[in-house]
Amino acid sequence: MKKRKVIIDCDPGIDDSLAIMLALQSEELEIVGITIVCGNCPVEMGFGNAKKVLKHMGRLDVPVYIGVEKPLRREYVNALDTHGEDGLGESFLPEVEGFRQEMGAVEFLASKLKEGHISVIALGPMTNLATLLEQDRVAFDQIEEFVSMGGTFKSHGNCSPVAEYNYWCDPDAAAKVYDAMYQNGRKIHMIGLDVTREIVLTPTILEYMCRINAKRGAFIKKITKFYFDFHWEWEHLIGCVINDPLAVAWFADRSLCSGFEAYTAVETGGISMGQTVVDSMGFYRKEANALILTRTDAKRFFRLFFSRILGIEEEKLDLLDSLVEEG
Repeated sequence: MKKRKVIIDCDPGIDDSLAIMLALQSEELEIVGITIVCGNCPVEMGFGNAKKVLKHMGRLDVPVYIGVEKPLRREYVNALDTHGEDGLGESFLPEVEGFRQEMGAVEFLASKLKEGHISVIALGPMTNLATLLEQDRVAFDQIEEFVSMGGTFKSHGNCSPVAEYNYWCDPDAAAKVYDAMYQNGRKIHMIGLDVTREIVLTPTILEYMCRINAKRGAFIKKITKFYFDFHWEWEHLIGCVINDPLAVAWFADRSLCSGFEAYTAVETGGISMGQTVVDSMGFYRKEANALILTRTDAKRFFRLFFSRILGIEEEKLDLLDSLVEEG
């Protein structure tokens, strides 16, 4: 199998960390770098969290680059209320010293993308990518495929009635990137809340993980406990929605989700700031610049997630489907 080169642009973050773990265990992907953007946590904290995950996975060979520290225009609002004081579920794992790269994330993106045939999986706000767009349009246009965990079509928002956090955190950046993709006649693959809300890690599923692979399960339990508590307090959900791993899973297996193509723009102000305006009915008479994913198969996702994260054959996951149904 020929691996596809990819840069993961993220703000780790609990679910970002799970997505990185999945990407590292997916033979379809060759991760050429991880770029950190301000979002769930400040960039220095995100840099530290990415290294903690890489250390756990035995992959500190993957370079991590620190990106832009604040949104393009609006005030930066982190999501530590969701991800914990340390951005990683208040696990307070030991810091990993060193491994700081000389160049920043945007400089790395500009240099690496010009090599060609490199895709981007964006799991956080698009500030790094919008900055790249402003500084080096040629490099931005070299992105082979662009997958974004962000936005929402019909599902309600998670930080306002209509907006998903990644686009709400830096709506100007998201708007610039969607507009640039329209100008290029290309499409963002939008893995939004319509599909990610189907991916719920429940206490029972988590316990099953621990029984299959005690070390990996214990790590995931440690970083997700705060996430479970947050979802119960705010959504009365027994479990936690793990958004970002679905974007990685989709990149690896296109049969996991389905949707439709449409012209999409991002609102940059007012009470609907960060909303993805999806022209599903064709009012604007504009060519599609996004593939909007609206359906997913949670059972198939968890089979893929378990088999890769835990290192077990799917055929041996005899209880998993019933546990996903119960959730």
